[in-house]
Amino acid sequence: QVQLVESGGGLVQAGGSLRLSCTASEPISTYMGWFRQRPGKGREFVAEISWNGVTKDYVDSVKGRFSISRDNAQNTIDLQMNSLKSEDTAVYYCGAREGLGTYVHWGRGTQVTVSS
Repeated sequence: QVQLVESGGGLVQAGGSLRLSCTASEPISTYMGWFRQRPGKGREFVAEISWNGVTKDYVDSVKGRFSISRDNAQNTIDLQMNSLKSEDTAVYYCGAREGLGTYVHWGRGTQVTVSS
């Protein structure tokens, strides 16, 4: 079973930046991504990246502010978050797809709180 561990969350003022990291317990040759769950809401897609880092996709609300990257040598993906807004406050989860299917592997999440 693949294990994913997130780090880098914390408290930041609106307009600030944070960088989240996710480390996998083994090499993952599929899409990996970031999701978030805001207070009182369901888990939502934020960004994902293909195994070779070429294809990236973002939810509209973070385009131009967030950037996803990947280092397969370290089994990590990162999420650089800039120009943070209060509505970015959420628990952020790292996920990995099973082959070409859905996301089935998840980390435990890391809290990001943006104060206005």
